[in-house]
Amino acid sequence: MNDFLDRALLPAGMYDVLPPDASFEAATVERLMASFAARGYQRVKPPLLEFEDSLLSNDGTAMAADTFRLMDPVSQRMMGLRADMTLQVARIATTRLAGTPRPLRLGYAGQVLRVKGSQLRPERQFGQVGVELIGSAAPAADAEVILTAVDALGQVGVEGLSVDLGLPTLVPAVCAGLGLDGSTVTHLRAALDRKDAAGIVALKSELGNTGAAILSAMLEASGPAEESLEKLARLNLPGDGPRQRDTLAAVVEGIRAGAPELSLTVDPVENRGFEYHTGVTFTLFALNVRGELGSGGRYTAGSHAAGPRADGPGGDGEPATGLTLFTDTLLRALPPAEPARRLFLPTGTSAEEGGRLRKEGWNTVLGLDPVEDIRKEAARMKCTHLLVNGGPRELKT
Repeated sequence: MNDFLDRALLPAGMYDVLPPDASFEAATVERLMASFAARGYQRVKPPLLEFEDSLLSNDGTAMAADTFRLMDPVSQRMMGLRADMTLQVARIATTRLAGTPRPLRLGYAGQVLRVKGSQLRPERQFGQVGVELIGSAAPAADAEVILTAVDALGQVGVEGLSVDLGLPTLVPAVCAGLGLDGSTVTHLRAALDRKDAAGIVALKSELGNTGAAILSAMLEASGPAEESLEKLARLNLPGDGPRQRDTLAAVVEGIRAGAPELSLTVDPVENRGFEYHTGVTFTLFALNVRGELGSGGRYTAGSHAAGPRADGPGGDGEPATGLTLFTDTLLRALPPAEPARRLFLPTGTSAEEGGRLRKEGWNTVLGLDPVEDIRKEAARMKCTHLLVNGGPRELKT
């Protein structure tokens, strides 16, 4: 007994996926990829392992703490096991596909492994499905990626979908326009992350009356997209704030054109989890489902550091936006899978007849040994139908 338990034990955050869930997950992933392909996204397949200096260079340093490392016995170089696929796809786009016309649309699906899970996602291995749109800085690109996610999730059966938009570069732009020092920005960021209005008021001497008023109003502007944009429009934002606000408004307008009934909110001060993004970000949720279905946003593909650069292939990077869906959370948002139609074929059924039935769409299970009660055997093998006199008959429970 102890030996059995030892063999069944898996490391923390690792799980076996059993029938019928494994088939349901695979079918859902393929439906998502088909939806992406219908919008022009071509599939790529990065490797599980890459050399550490490639996988974790540039913006990949953000995933360094989550990445398993091992020594390659062939090259004697350190390798990393991917903890995220986005940067791999960006690498492909800016190296192998550098000469491909822009904007470049790529889709991907695969498993990732992380050193540790989080409170909301204790799993350390899980699936990612996503797209990247590389080579366009237009707000229409951000809207397209979000609408691509909304359309794909709707097609697989997700209900009660909502999208929370963010703009993590807006607060730094306002701080720069106000000329705030690093210490003040650090304390302000902590207050904003806690959604602490009193904390902003406590920094009034450092922020100044104007700065405190603007930042307090930005904190209070979180809410339904149109209401949030109206509140932001009334603010006299310093520095690059007005341009960024206008970009956010253009993205919202593009989303509304394609999904007018979508539940859409804006949080103009949210930053956590999007520290390396360079523009509009988003998180996808479903009603009554724990955790986020996915997230994404604007970044710089192939950059040597996080920042809003767009110099094209071979330079310091090019503009990109993308989304990643998490299959573990996504499956919790879907209705249970319909049982597969499994047809039991009695011992002696010809290969030709079995082939004919499979062409008709049946999943067949062939009896290998004669049995006294064929109906009981079919039920034991979890079949829904039994072949009787050349035709399928439903097994009544």
